[in-house]
Amino acid sequence: MWDPGKYLDFADLRGRPFFDLTARIGIQRPRRVVDLGCGPGNLTLALAQRWPEARLEASDNSPEMVEAARKAGIAAELIDVREWTPKVDTDVVISNAVLQWVPEHRQLLERWVRELPPGAWIAIQVPGNFDAPSHVLTRELAASAAWAERLREVGLREDDAVDSPKQYAERLASLGCMVDAWETSYVQRLSGDNAVLEWITGTALRPVKAALDAAGWQRFRAELAPMLDRAYPPRGDGTTWFEFRRIFVVARTPGGER
Repeated sequence: MWDPGKYLDFADLRGRPFFDLTARIGIQRPRRVVDLGCGPGNLTLALAQRWPEARLEASDNSPEMVEAARKAGIAAELIDVREWTPKVDTDVVISNAVLQWVPEHRQLLERWVRELPPGAWIAIQVPGNFDAPSHVLTRELAASAAWAERLREVGLREDDAVDSPKQYAERLASLGCMVDAWETSYVQRLSGDNAVLEWITGTALRPVKAALDAAGWQRFRAELAPMLDRAYPPRGDGTTWFEFRRIFVVARTPGGER
């Protein structure tokens, strides 16, 4: 289960990569714009404002997120991204911080290129920080003697969950796409107690929470908190620097001018 409220705790910071990604989409008047993994819909609203004449299609595989998006005024559908297929007028497909959860997403991208109309735009953004202390320490604690048995099947993601920008560029260029791929490390200033723990609670720790009962979840958090504080020491003013690497790819399918 996703918690839209927890996810929106850092809405401004979580939104920055989305706007950096979509700024590179060069189409002026798309017919249909698709947001795959729309979450609570707060960023999907920006797509409607940018392209008011386009048909807007939004979906997520979380009932909680779909409900939140609908409350925000987005006609979101409950769909697994792996089952989505483009309609014939789809000119823009955006997947923001979703495909890292899909092991077969590389093949998914190739299928989208084949199925989308000529000249369509694909824009994806995924986190590239699986080797950062926040994730490494989580995996270490989950694999420790106290937790290994209970969390054996959780399958926390390693740094091979996503590719490098060059790898994505090569994959899509080999299919005839024009590709713009890059990475950015955001040095984010988080505030509050256990700031990094609260940040990853809304995303990376979600599978751990789902695998534990309430008492176990609170104990796991209590053990992880000081580990993260040592890796990300709070500053004198109570804030914490959190470096967050993101990977971006914007590709245009072969042929067509729109």
